[in-house]
Amino acid sequence: MKNTIVGVDLAKKVIQVCKTINRTVRSNEEMTPDEFILFLANSKPMTVVFEACGTSSYWKQQALLYGHDAKLISAKLVASVRQSQKTDKNDALAIVQAALLPDVNFISGKSIEQQQLQSTMRLRELCSKQKTALSNQLIALLAEFNINSSNRNGGLRGAIESTLEDASNGFSHEFRKALDEAWKLYLTVAETLVTYDECLEPSIETHPECKKLLKLEGVGPINAINLYIALGCAELGCFARGKDASACIGLTPLQYSSGGKSKLGSIGKHVKNTVIRSQLITGAAASVRHVIKREAKTCKEKWIQDLVDRRGIKCAAVALANKTVRTAFAMLTQGTEYRANMILTS
Repeated sequence: MKNTIVGVDLAKKVIQVCKTINRTVRSNEEMTPDEFILFLANSKPMTVVFEACGTSSYWKQQALLYGHDAKLISAKLVASVRQSQKTDKNDALAIVQAALLPDVNFISGKSIEQQQLQSTMRLRELCSKQKTALSNQLIALLAEFNINSSNRNGGLRGAIESTLEDASNGFSHEFRKALDEAWKLYLTVAETLVTYDECLEPSIETHPECKKLLKLEGVGPINAINLYIALGCAELGCFARGKDASACIGLTPLQYSSGGKSKLGSIGKHVKNTVIRSQLITGAAASVRHVIKREAKTCKEKWIQDLVDRRGIKCAAVALANKTVRTAFAMLTQGTEYRANMILTS
């Protein structure tokens, strides 16, 4: 197994397989998915390395099923190792070469249960964006006719219904029909979003790690699942420290260091995980606003109150989100429970 390493470059219809024995390339050929399954089934146990991509978790599960040592490797690392031009053969060879580097951090991948949980979350995220987009469009279109929606007149629903029922506003039958269909579409999307939330609620019970994360300040069901997918399933990669995970999400200052001098900048705007970061900061801000209204009971609450006095609510929310990610990383990697340190009163 240690002497035979297979690098696999995955694509939609073809799979490039580079087989090496004792660091010597024996074959580098293109296969169909069915042929690759037969290759895994008929081969002796070996190390199979996949480039992390959309279907890599599935193929890793299949390789493990046939008794192979399957691993996932970062696509950025493979790109930095690849020689010459980008072709399927060069990519497959680069995967093997990257796997042979010292101290490589492989990606753990996901089980089929974790994949299903992640897929449900992705469906919910898209549905939430569609609901917001439809709502903003309806509000803007009504504003073109000086029709404003507010809580006093029943919000968007009241504005739509009053517009459709008002026969004196001069709207044509065709426009009324189009507006009614847009409102029905908004209601359908809103109902679908509720259905996704109902599908996610049982996941908290079936995944004990998510349930443990609910004890953290500012972490609800959505943030608990996001943290579990990003850290517990190693979606972002394998980290040695919680600080690295927090930096990957975008909750630590950018560093500009040179010549032995360290200089910290602002929080980076252009990061991959903007949705997770936004939701974590929103949850942290809600927790901060709740803490500052009462007397501190724990050491963390006292820390939050002092930070709000020095830097304000927004800065305290980002700092709490950063601490939440680092605490969640420790809980998921070490299998510990969260226990807040209470303030001892005499």
